[in-house]
Amino acid sequence: MSSTVRTAIVTGAARGIGAAVAKRLAADGMQVAVLDLDAAACADTVSAIEAAGGKALAVGANVADEASVAAAVEKVAEELGDPTVLINNAGITRDNLLFKMTVDDWDAVMSVHLRGAFLMARATQKYMVDNKFGRIVNLSSTSAQGNRGQVNYSAAKAGMQGFTKTLSIELGKFGVTANAIAPGFIATEMTAATAERVGASFEDYKAAAASQIPVARVGEPEDIAHTASFLASEGAGFVSGQVIYVAGGPKD
Repeated sequence: MSSTVRTAIVTGAARGIGAAVAKRLAADGMQVAVLDLDAAACADTVSAIEAAGGKALAVGANVADEASVAAAVEKVAEELGDPTVLINNAGITRDNLLFKMTVDDWDAVMSVHLRGAFLMARATQKYMVDNKFGRIVNLSSTSAQGNRGQVNYSAAKAGMQGFTKTLSIELGKFGVTANAIAPGFIATEMTAATAERVGASFEDYKAAAASQIPVARVGEPEDIAHTASFLASEGAGFVSGQVIYVAGGPKD
C-alpha cells in the first residue's frame, strides 16, 4: 500500500453525513477540505479534525456554480495538495407531491445534486488522472427507487447512480474508481426537518422507521462514513461502478 498522504474534498461537510465522512477520512490519514456553502459553517468539523490531530481546510463554495467550484478546487490544490478523493455529499430536499411541486423546487434539487456532482467531478478528475489514483464517492439514496413526495429528489438520486457508473467506465483505466452509497434512513438534521414537516416528533419518526428496518434501528452518519472510508481507500481499487445500499437491510 502507498504511504502517500491523500487530499480529500467532502462537499456538504458542515454537518450530518458530510461532517462524519470528513472526520473519518481525516482519521484515516487524509488531509480533508471541508466544503460547504458557507466556510464559517465548516468551523466545527474542521476544529474536530484538528483536535484529533488531523489537517483540514474550510472551503466555502456553491457546488452548483461553475466558477465557484473551479475556485474552490484550485484553493484546495494550492493549500492542501492535489485532491484525489472526492465525496459528493452536498444535497438539499424540496419535498412535495407532484401537483404542488414548483419548477424552482425541481431545479434547485437537480442543481445541487446532479450539476454539483458533475462540476466537482469534472474539476477534480484531472488531478486524479495525473496522479494515476482517484476515488469518487457519490451519495445516492434508497429514494432513487421512488418515494412519495420526492419526485425531484428521487430523480436526482437515480441520476446519481447512472452518473457514477459512467464515471467508472470513463476513468477506470486511469486508476480512478467511482462508486455510490445509497443510504436508507439516517438520523440527521434533514430527516429531523422532515419529521417536523409531517407533524411528528423526531423520536416517534425514527421509531416508526426503525420498525421497518431489518436491523431494527435507523442509521447514523457514522454508518455512511465507514462505507465511504473503505471506498476511498487504497484497498478499494477493484471496486468501481457499484451502488452500495447502506440501509440496514433490503428495501421493500
